[in-house]
Amino acid sequence: MFRITPVTVFVSLFLATSALAENDPVVVELFTSQGCSSCPPADELMHDLAQRDDVIGLALHVDYWDYIGWKDEYADPNHTLRQRAYARQGGRSMIYTPQMVINGQQDVVGAKSQELEYLIDAHLKAAPEAEVVATRSGNDVTVDVTPVELPEGELFDVRVVQYAPMRHASIRRGELAGHELDYANVVDTWQVAGQWDGVAPQKFSAVLTSDLPAVVLVQKVGHGPIVAATKVK
Repeated sequence: MFRITPVTVFVSLFLATSALAENDPVVVELFTSQGCSSCPPADELMHDLAQRDDVIGLALHVDYWDYIGWKDEYADPNHTLRQRAYARQGGRSMIYTPQMVINGQQDVVGAKSQELEYLIDAHLKAAPEAEVVATRSGNDVTVDVTPVELPEGELFDVRVVQYAPMRHASIRRGELAGHELDYANVVDTWQVAGQWDGVAPQKFSAVLTSDLPAVVLVQKVGHGPIVAATKVK
């Protein structure tokens, strides 16, 4: 008779958990700036997040530090608007860097790795609300979304995000003048492939603007919770 040893059980459970995490990764958005002297530790933490299968790490460079003498070459005003929208959702009146937002819900100030890991782990253990699969052929992306346990009467944006795995900056002015810094998973473009009512499975499509890698975020309209995410394969 074939017997399952405790070691076999442990390995099987680990592999199953890893597969589930990879299929339902946690999204961590870092709002950062090349003009912010306290940002480099958080930028370094993003390098670690970028290597994980169970996390989608995205660095969104904002433009509101540009006035102090250095214009962040990767900043986008839309990133600032997104951060402000998160602040309104959380009942806050101010925005700051560095800030990490987890699955569009909780936020972590700076590079508090233990607090961040606690929140990531909590989301990984939570029951899935929806499933998303995205495939790429050239610059054409096909997205399939399926409800699992979603509230009725909600709308969700199907967001397609492209990012640069690594960017370098030679900073000559501002608070970080003289620094040579590398940035991981720098967001390049955003687009909304469509809106989903979460009632039944649905297919969406998008055309990417470059050869950069992409991810898909299924997020409640109005910068609410991210209920599903995936890397485009």
